[in-house]
Amino acid sequence: MPNYDYIIIGAGASGLLLADAMGKDNFFASKSILLLDKDAKKTNDRTWCFWEKGNGDFDAIIHKKWPQIFFAGQELKLSSDIAPYTYKMLKGIDFYSHYLDKIKRNPNITFLQEKVISVLEKKSQVIVSTQENQFLGGHVFNSIFDYQKTLNQKKYPVLQQHFLGWFIKTDRSVFTENEATFMDFSIPQKGNTRFMYALPFSETEALVEYTLFSEHVLEKKEYETAIESYLKEKLKVSSYSITAVEKGNIPMTCFNFSNANSDRILHIGIAGGWAKPSTGYTFYNSTKKVRELVLHLKSNKSLSKFSKRTRFWYYDLLLLDILQSDNHLGGSIFEAMFKKRKPQLILKFLDEETTFWEELQIIWSCPKWPFIKALFKRMF
Repeated sequence: MPNYDYIIIGAGASGLLLADAMGKDNFFASKSILLLDKDAKKTNDRTWCFWEKGNGDFDAIIHKKWPQIFFAGQELKLSSDIAPYTYKMLKGIDFYSHYLDKIKRNPNITFLQEKVISVLEKKSQVIVSTQENQFLGGHVFNSIFDYQKTLNQKKYPVLQQHFLGWFIKTDRSVFTENEATFMDFSIPQKGNTRFMYALPFSETEALVEYTLFSEHVLEKKEYETAIESYLKEKLKVSSYSITAVEKGNIPMTCFNFSNANSDRILHIGIAGGWAKPSTGYTFYNSTKKVRELVLHLKSNKSLSKFSKRTRFWYYDLLLLDILQSDNHLGGSIFEAMFKKRKPQLILKFLDEETTFWEELQIIWSCPKWPFIKALFKRMF
């Protein structure tokens, strides 16, 4: 049975970022690392978006970036320059190709296309079984997400960020190329938190996405009808072609994913709770988590000691409590923030990089009563 120091299950964002970080750090040069995924990662199955200041590690493979964002609510329409931030988009296929190529050049990392069917921890090692083989690992990083675990508990709300998007091409100039529509809540809310998200690649090409923060997903036709209405009524577009379709579902919960960790097994990515509970943004948070994890491994601490709660976890929990009981309030909460605070401060807050004083400014901009109710309900 082949034996490895580290086994990474899943070659998504968190798995590839972790493998690359370990592969280029001399501390791991003498360690054997196995990366497993059921897929060859040769298709463009998703896009990732994030904001950051100035140049970044992914600029060489960035598909598009925007210096401005647009936000709309029921009463607010706001176009903003977000400097020093830039909003950036990565295509999955570009990310996979770039990082798999780097990883395959590392002599101590092996990538195998095999589907993992079980992970069994023993006293001194972990047995990882695939449909074809079994491997022994000293430490295992598992990105396989089990949605059911979050649904089998009632302590924490479980919402979903679910969406369907069309990559479209129009026959006339429609889009503002340097401005991403971050959130447009001016559409019918229908008792939920619903918004449109649009990323223009040119004046005639864009990704237009219908997104909800809610407990239940919709029928496919409802997403499509909403996009059709937005194009026709808001953008005045009647003639267009759909070149590709994107859909997804990201859990929004403060569920304690670290309970599944042990001395030898750590869950990473969405499976490790690395998705921002209040927004679903995962990619940029994963880059920070990977840096923290590498330092943790080099300090020789137990994997069970890696995860920790911060005050941002409590902020997210209160918002999710509100959205679970009053799902229609999401748009008004975000609208209040953008109406009273600069987008740079909001982005900094969502990145969990604000000071406590800055957080008080964000909190004070929100409707007070829903948060007071949620706080008392959570306390008592």
